[in-house]
Amino acid sequence: MDKKKRKQLEEKGFRVGSAADFLELTPEEETYIDIRLDISSLVKTQRAKRGWTQEQLARAIGSSQSRIAKLEGGDPGISLDLMIKALLRLGTSKEQIGKLLEGELETA
Repeated sequence: MDKKKRKQLEEKGFRVGSAADFLELTPEEETYIDIRLDISSLVKTQRAKRGWTQEQLARAIGSSQSRIAKLEGGDPGISLDLMIKALLRLGTSKEQIGKLLEGELETA
């Protein structure tokens, strides 16, 4: 949001903040959500780079296409185990996953 719009809203009595502020997330919770979303994005990017469909990735890791769609969509019900398994099957190295967790790897 640009500064002018923010100032106008605040002058009218609105409180402006982030989603984390609204949801009252701790810094740890916010970081956890960011990591999950980054992994989801990287799975989708890596899958597309390989030219694989969601169905092909699902078969390769013993899952279903619908779970891959949920994984790529950031569904909180998808386990980190499945997310990491997908990344590894797509050829993502441990070092790349480490960089992702450190915030040093672009996901898109």
